[in-house]
Amino acid sequence: MFGVLHVLGLMLAFFASTFLLPIICSLLTGDGMLVHFIVGATVIVLIGLGLALAFRRHKRELKARDGFLLVTLAWVMMSAAATVPLLIALPDLSFTDAYFEAMSGLTTTGSTVLTGLDALPPSINLWRHALHWYGGLGIIVLAVAVLPLLGVGGMQVYKAESPGPVKDEKLTPRITQTAKALWLVYAAITLAGVLALRAAGMDWLDAICHAFSAVALGGFSTYDTGVGHFDSAAIELVLIVLMLLACLNFSRHFMAVQKRSFRPYARDAEAKAIMLVLGVSVAAVTALLWASQTYDGFGSSLRHAAFTVVSIATTTGFVTDNYESWPVFAPVWMLFLSCIVCSTGSTGGGIKMFRTLLLQRHAFREMKMLLHPRAIVPIRIGGVVIPDRVVFSVLAFIFLYFATVVALTFALLLSGVDLVSAFSGIVASINNVGPGLGRAGPTTQYQSFTDVQTWIFSIAMLLGRLEIFSVLVLFTPAFWRN
Repeated sequence: MFGVLHVLGLMLAFFASTFLLPIICSLLTGDGMLVHFIVGATVIVLIGLGLALAFRRHKRELKARDGFLLVTLAWVMMSAAATVPLLIALPDLSFTDAYFEAMSGLTTTGSTVLTGLDALPPSINLWRHALHWYGGLGIIVLAVAVLPLLGVGGMQVYKAESPGPVKDEKLTPRITQTAKALWLVYAAITLAGVLALRAAGMDWLDAICHAFSAVALGGFSTYDTGVGHFDSAAIELVLIVLMLLACLNFSRHFMAVQKRSFRPYARDAEAKAIMLVLGVSVAAVTALLWASQTYDGFGSSLRHAAFTVVSIATTTGFVTDNYESWPVFAPVWMLFLSCIVCSTGSTGGGIKMFRTLLLQRHAFREMKMLLHPRAIVPIRIGGVVIPDRVVFSVLAFIFLYFATVVALTFALLLSGVDLVSAFSGIVASINNVGPGLGRAGPTTQYQSFTDVQTWIFSIAMLLGRLEIFSVLVLFTPAFWRN
């Protein structure tokens, strides 16, 4: 425990270096926020170094179980640290709302309690979006180095197919090298996104902010009306491409670059399933909008359907219009897609496509076993046999996922929230989507909720981002036994 606190202190001190980006922005724009960010960074450095020094005598090699505690504490404490510049720069903002905004940023959820985004100082807007980008980096490391230890992710398939360090499940320097390689891919896609959005018509600040959001599948925007502010088909197309890239396993991008081939994508069962589901969904929602005459003409229906379906399904949460005015099938279907569409090893949330495919194959296997009780029917995904231990772990994860949704929904109902807003808000939060329906919908988001309700949403975002098991394992007696 104390060894984890020593490392946590060092991580907090290092986190202060992320303030450099908004400090540079404030210097360039002269928005008056420079001192606030410097003060914030100084406070975080002092707290982090103080924590590290207080527990320096307990410095030791961390064990696998320490990773779960460290990851959870890191997300909780870094979210608290990220509130410092928000609280200083926006004095009317309560700590509850500031923490919600920071947690929403680092978990790449994109929910917001802020209004008047158009008038926020540029460095504050950049800070919100930078939290998305930093959180997305963290999720990639989590997927590569920590979650495989739980046996509930899809990285087992990646390790089975790839050479070298990725086969290791231990937190070794070789895993660190793999994580660095994935970061380079992540940064390269982000840079390409910034340049493409600038060419499509955004100014540099908007291009950087929205590229950060899209690649992290976050959903923050610099305007209250979101991406709809630009009313640009070119910008929407660039964002669709970025969201599609980001919802795939980043290890596939790494392997594709390494092998200079698209074959890793063609062999990826998750990627093929994702594209199939999204293609069919876009076609269905387009037909529905066209038939209901929600928009003028097929082209307009296709444009709105393609962008919004991809945005919500990939757990990004960008909006160009109020999709609650669409036929009810569309928004509910998109919320369902947010549960399953994203790939493991991506920056997206939800159950993930790997687990969905695993459940589907397990269900079919059980039906075969009813007819042929003595048959041996292995489960394969992408040509790789999945061990039964992974199957059982995924079944446990799915149970905890739905149990968490039910428990937090009832907590909101008990606090006075209506059923549609409570259920959709929790699903959107635990999937790290952002907008849901009702009071949590795309036009209001989360400004109208009480402090207690806001904290419940914050807990849902954390649980969803850290894949539930990583947090709940801390509350088991076995975790604390020597």
